[in-house]
Amino acid sequence: MRIGFAGLGRMGRRMAANCAGAGYQLNLWNRSRGPAEELAATLPDARVVSDPAELASNSDVVITMLADDEAARRVYCGDDGLLSGQGASILVEMGTMSPALIAELAAAARKKDKRFLDAPVSGATEAARQAQLLIMAGGQQTDFEDLEPVFAAMGRKTIWLGATGHGAVMKLAVNMLIHGLNQTLAEALTLAARAGITESDAYDVIENSAAAAPMLKYRRAHYLDEAAQDVSFTVDLAAKDVGVALDLAARHGVAMPQTQATLSVLREAIAADFGQRDMASIFSFIKEKSE
Repeated sequence: MRIGFAGLGRMGRRMAANCAGAGYQLNLWNRSRGPAEELAATLPDARVVSDPAELASNSDVVITMLADDEAARRVYCGDDGLLSGQGASILVEMGTMSPALIAELAAAARKKDKRFLDAPVSGATEAARQAQLLIMAGGQQTDFEDLEPVFAAMGRKTIWLGATGHGAVMKLAVNMLIHGLNQTLAEALTLAARAGITESDAYDVIENSAAAAPMLKYRRAHYLDEAAQDVSFTVDLAAKDVGVALDLAARHGVAMPQTQATLSVLREAIAADFGQRDMASIFSFIKEKSE
């Protein structure tokens, strides 16, 4: 099976590398060519192509890991997009998109007699590197059995959610929880430290408490020494995801006051130039606000 991979950012390049490690022949495309060429130089038999149309024409399956709705619409539906030509009978979007955009892309794919699946992931860059992602697949497993070994190359588990778009909905719900926890953790650490407990000791307690979540273990270094760590997920992206979740909630008449508060803090942090910092920088932001 030939796999095309579009979107080679922090997550995408690690996911693509794991597909290559599982023996798949890769075609690579990125909006800026440099990351594609750098990755191709490290992988056997990987090839860089010039545009999404060429990616589709030379692949059986195309996986996209894109930043937002605008980028995905352009890559799929542009004049040189994935849907503009032949090839690639299966298209898989694994980024965090709005359910409305997923419905749009699925309909466009059907018109071209292609199968489309939304399969966003949960897990940061280290989980992507170690092929330990959770994959939330918006479709029926029986319709996409040929993707099981591909997903197994990138993740520890795939949960099939029954219908197109359900992956996008579930990813938004998960991210709401993550970003809410991120901010509450920042506040808890700040409170404990202000009362005289070291940040490290406070983190030890929280990490071993009933409030512990897996992200607390693998993101410990980001919270306690953010400046020394590579950015894995920016505050800008957090605000984007929470905003999309709130838009979805409004359409379904769901009240989400806590998530509204989360977005308010994220926007305040962005206004204070935290946008391109890791989401763990909300800890630093809360400490600054508390001075």
